[in-house]
Amino acid sequence: MDLLEGLATTRAIRRYCPEPIPEDDLGRILWHATRAPSGSNRQPFRFLVLRDGPSARTARAILGEGFRAAWGTKAAADGYQAGSGADRSSPKARMAATMQHFVDHVEEVPAIVLAGYGRHRAVDPHEGASVYPACQNLLLAARALGYGGVMTMWHALVEDELRAAVGLPDDVVIAATICLGRPVGAHGPVRRRPVGELVFDDRWGESATWAQDPPGTRFTSAGPPRPSPR
Repeated sequence: MDLLEGLATTRAIRRYCPEPIPEDDLGRILWHATRAPSGSNRQPFRFLVLRDGPSARTARAILGEGFRAAWGTKAAADGYQAGSGADRSSPKARMAATMQHFVDHVEEVPAIVLAGYGRHRAVDPHEGASVYPACQNLLLAARALGYGGVMTMWHALVEDELRAAVGLPDDVVIAATICLGRPVGAHGPVRRRPVGELVFDDRWGESATWAQDPPGTRFTSAGPPRPSPR
C-alpha cells in the first residue's frame, strides 16, 4: 500500500473480527513500531502484547472494567444521550453505539498492546515524544497489513491492578493501550478539519495558500469551536 494512502486512511478502529492475529503479522507490526525515532536514540519504548495467556486474560478483565467505567463517565459528561444523541441515526448516537460496543467487547479484542517506556529521569513533560511516534508506527504498520487499531488512555482508572497483573516494573510508564484486530467493515479516509484551519505561513494565523485539501476530501464536524470568520 502506498505510504501516503496509509497515512490518510489509518482511522480509529473499534470493531474487530474475532480471529487472532498471526504471530508473523504481529512480529512485523511490532518490528516496524520499534523503528520509530526517540530522544537521543535511547529507544525507551517497550511493548507488552496481551493475547490469550493467563496474565493476559486477567489483564483483559481488568481493562474491560476500566474501559466501561471511563466510557460511562465520558458519555454522561458529554451528553451522548441528549440532544441529537436521542436520534439513533445521528452521528452522535452512532458514535455512542460504537463506543459502547467497543467497551463491552474489549476482552475479546484479538491483541491488546500496552505501550510503555522506561523512565530514566524525573517526570518530564516531553517524555511522550519518545514513545508516541512508535505508537503511530505500530498503527500504520497494522494498517499496511490490513488490520486496524485504536489508541486509548483508559487503562488509567485501573492502572494499579493492571500493573500488578502483568508484573510491570515500577520504572516503566504505561503511555497508551492499543487495541488491534482485523476490522469489521472496511478502512476508509479519515475526516479532519480543513488543512487551511490547521496550517499557517510565516506568521500565526496567516493562511498558507499552498496548503490545500485534495479534491473530494470530507471533513469532520468534531473538535473545538471554529473561530468566527474575519
